[in-house]
Amino acid sequence: MATSKTVFTRLEQRATEADQVIEYLKQQVTLLKEKAILQSSLREEKKLRVENAKLKKEIDGLKEQLVQTETQNGVNQIAIPARASAQTCSATPEPAPQSIPVKTSPPAPKDQVKTRGEEKKKKEKPEKKGEKKEKKAAAADDDSRPVDVSRLDLRVGCIVSAKKHPDADSLYVEEVDVGEAAPRTVVSGLVKHIPLDQMQNRMAVLLCNLKPAKMRGVLSQAMVMCASSPEKVEILDPPTGAVPGDRVTFQLFPGEPDKELNPKKKTWEQIQPDLHTTEACVAAYKGAPFEVQGKGVCKAQTMSRSGIK
Repeated sequence: MATSKTVFTRLEQRATEADQVIEYLKQQVTLLKEKAILQSSLREEKKLRVENAKLKKEIDGLKEQLVQTETQNGVNQIAIPARASAQTCSATPEPAPQSIPVKTSPPAPKDQVKTRGEEKKKKEKPEKKGEKKEKKAAAADDDSRPVDVSRLDLRVGCIVSAKKHPDADSLYVEEVDVGEAAPRTVVSGLVKHIPLDQMQNRMAVLLCNLKPAKMRGVLSQAMVMCASSPEKVEILDPPTGAVPGDRVTFQLFPGEPDKELNPKKKTWEQIQPDLHTTEACVAAYKGAPFEVQGKGVCKAQTMSRSGIK
């Protein structure tokens, strides 16, 4: 009887392991499908960008040719009002002023100086407007980027020290090394979930491009990423071998992060609902794992299928 029970127990264990393997394979298949779709869309986007760049070069070339032609024909040296041009289009532009009998010559040069000054102003204004348009176009290009996890500046950090906030019982104030010249000050509401001794000298994942904000008088310059549920919170662990400053990236969502997330655009609020841990406790965005290239993935200790914030 003991032998049969042992065999039965082993069979149950193997069945459980088989279920886990099947679930893992299903996840991998889903990831591969999503990756294939994304790569296809990225290729199409690159083609369109290349075509747009070519068209822009052609337009710039045509503009240069037009300016050169006008310069050679003397067009850019003459500023004639609309009515005057209609009256003198069949004659040369200079004889008319020479034929006017004027005894005092100073007024004419003054008028000419004013005209030249007006020409300079008119030439300068379009350039300034062009610069403004370029800046607006750059801002519009940032706004046109897809709102996905690539917009987040996620980095590996080391919590060098932590202490309780002097004016808030539920908050810690931490000094965190994220690979910069000086540590960042971070305020986290983790007092009820993680003991103070477990906050000291530990690795974590930090969101570094939120707009700094004061929390009970202390300026917080980043956010510690955690697996979170109403009952429990766990700080995400970077992979073994990761060091402060390592970027956390996503194979299915390439791109450079924003310098600073615009609070008015609610970028973080749009991305956060799609951050979860998998069945294997791996931190992921829409199935794409939080990954430190060449070192592994970021995980929660025990929390699976939970939100991340």
